[in-house]
Amino acid sequence: MARIGIIIVIAAVIVSMGAAMYMYAEYQTNYITAVAGETVTVGPVEYTITFEGTHEGDKKTIPENTFVMIGIVAKNIADEKTMISGGQFYFVDEKEQKHKAVYGEFSSKDLRLEWLEPNKPIEKTTQFDILFDEEKQYKIIIRPQKEQSTVDTAVICITNC
Repeated sequence: MARIGIIIVIAAVIVSMGAAMYMYAEYQTNYITAVAGETVTVGPVEYTITFEGTHEGDKKTIPENTFVMIGIVAKNIADEKTMISGGQFYFVDEKEQKHKAVYGEFSSKDLRLEWLEPNKPIEKTTQFDILFDEEKQYKIIIRPQKEQSTVDTAVICITNC
């Protein structure tokens, strides 16, 4: 009788370990690497990110350091509309520190919150306030919106790749 109990306990441990490994593998982040100008797919959206340069802001919004602007072309490849926002984009400097996008009215193409219709690409820009050095390598991280339910995350090199 005790042997059957031990076998049941061992089987339960093995099954629970198998379930845990499956769940870990299922929800592990899938990093997709690319270089500026290449198309990368994160969930239902295809992105093409380009380095647009630097600027010193406008009359209302002045950076602490320098604004680095990126161009974003986004295309919804799903059958239903989906949303993108500037909060999905993070700038990663040479020290692997993440910087959030800075919102302002720098141009008519500034990204805040945008609905994407199926198969209709849009062109937007966003900027980040950082200490910029032309010699360093910088990256952009794109995370999906929660509603897009994907584990894909893009890491795109934008300078000195």
